[in-house]
Amino acid sequence: MDERNKNTMAELFTGISQIKYEGPASKNPLAFKFYDAERVVFGKPMREHLPFAMAWWHNLCNAGKDMFGDATADKSFGAKSGTMEHAKAKVDAGFEFMQKVGIRYFCFHDVDLVPEAEDINETNRRLDEITDYMLEKMKSTGIQCLWGTANMFSNPRFMNGAGSSNSAEVFCFAAAQVKKALELTVKLGGRGYVFWGGREGYETLLNTDMKFEQENIARLMRMAVNYGRSIGFKGDFYIEPKPKEPMKHQYDYDAATAIGFLRANGLDKDFKLNIEANHATLAGHTFQHDLRVSRINGMLGSIDANQGDLLLGWDTDEFPFDVYEATMCMYEVLKSGGLTGGFNFDAKTRRPSYSYEDMFEAFILGMDTFALGLIKAAALIEDGRVDAFTAERYASYQQGIGARIASGEATLEECAATAIAAKAPALPGSGRQEYLESVVNSVLFS
Repeated sequence: MDERNKNTMAELFTGISQIKYEGPASKNPLAFKFYDAERVVFGKPMREHLPFAMAWWHNLCNAGKDMFGDATADKSFGAKSGTMEHAKAKVDAGFEFMQKVGIRYFCFHDVDLVPEAEDINETNRRLDEITDYMLEKMKSTGIQCLWGTANMFSNPRFMNGAGSSNSAEVFCFAAAQVKKALELTVKLGGRGYVFWGGREGYETLLNTDMKFEQENIARLMRMAVNYGRSIGFKGDFYIEPKPKEPMKHQYDYDAATAIGFLRANGLDKDFKLNIEANHATLAGHTFQHDLRVSRINGMLGSIDANQGDLLLGWDTDEFPFDVYEATMCMYEVLKSGGLTGGFNFDAKTRRPSYSYEDMFEAFILGMDTFALGLIKAAALIEDGRVDAFTAERYASYQQGIGARIASGEATLEECAATAIAAKAPALPGSGRQEYLESVVNSVLFS
């Protein structure tokens, strides 16, 4: 037995056993208060409503370093950083962590898994080696891949984007990364593949051909769809909208912008959206807004579960604890009939939270928050008052001229004649926002 295999036999997170459900009264920080995997909600166990995933990049790679300070957490897992031994140590740590916390899925970028080499051929060889190792772990644990993606934003070559790059050579390199990441996603049985256009945008229009850049992004995505289907990828492709940071203006600004882009380029049959809470708020929306826009357009696919800080103007990627926001999220998910993807915790512990226990407590927080959101969203739907009021608010479109408008049969002249006959319309009925907010509170805190 080699040294790596010897190391896999050792427990890393000593003193932390399988996280169990103990109920709301529990004071145990290493226990679930609301996430009861087998509890049935709306006819399905909670684990099926909430297919949680671990983000490889945050949980296993992020050590608390930021633009103002060095790392605070030890994410070496007993190996030297930048080596394949470290890559395998992260696999060991990740699968032990997921088993203990009860996470059934993971998500990855290509360069999360291995240190990127100077030569892409060596990088690909390393990726083959590490995914072989991951497959062994997946077979022995039952843990699965939710989605994969390629990091086309960190390396300096992507300073002007990937698909949107002004360099055809860089475009080809991005295509090569996507090709390999798709192959790995298929190899690991991933349910989806994500495009996050982290540098697909511009800093100034003075040097930018916007039309060409957007068309080129679409060309790269079309290539990916064609190749993915040719190698047996049957899942959804996802766009993850984000309005800013790092680029001044990013083309995938929000859900509505991304949907318009997909439809304009004939990509809407293969793509759905991966909506992140923090990204929605950076666009000036609520999390629920971008979920609703995605849902009503049949484009809600997967969710990056986190939250931001409204006092800060960047992507803070905090673990979610806002139960109201989680409830409104789950309301949209239930109304949508569920996700083709899942709930990926694209979240990191705060810089001062540097211990392994903090990692576990963060996931417990996030899983409990969404479990409570699921319970309360189901209760809100079963209560029925919000849905009933909304239906009644638009009742004028159920008969007479309203029905003709809604069916598309009414003409402009017919509508004008109705207005002239009425002389002056009555005010619409009260929106009763405050009453509806009190209904939500009554459900949340009952």
